[in-house]
Amino acid sequence: MTDTSRAADVLSRLAATGVSVSIDDFGTGYSSLGLLRRLPVHELKIDKSFVMGMAGDGGEDTAIVRSTADLAHNLGLTVVAEGVEDQWTLDLLSTLGCDEAQGFHIARPMSSADFMGWLGSGAWKVGES
Repeated sequence: MTDTSRAADVLSRLAATGVSVSIDDFGTGYSSLGLLRRLPVHELKIDKSFVMGMAGDGGEDTAIVRSTADLAHNLGLTVVAEGVEDQWTLDLLSTLGCDEAQGFHIARPMSSADFMGWLGSGAWKVGES
């Protein structure tokens, strides 16, 4: 991301072919609000440091997650929360407006064969029986 003009050009060409673009670890590192204006972004992935910090932060990380979800939705973006490790966090993220979640609570890393079985089982449908 040192050459944002080039990155924007390449990502715009990819997006024109139907590729969805996600900003990973939003809120840390090279991600910034400016990227939301310059890049053809479809999705924001909220960094796990904010998600995991909600449990004992006194409300600061929860406010960041809620505000980020609101901002993303106002821009027409999907919101993914990273680092979901328990049901409490998953339930809270749902009330904060996160559209999708990923983390060990949902599934651990697995082989492609195990993934196909997991996908076919419907276990990925969080909250459904």
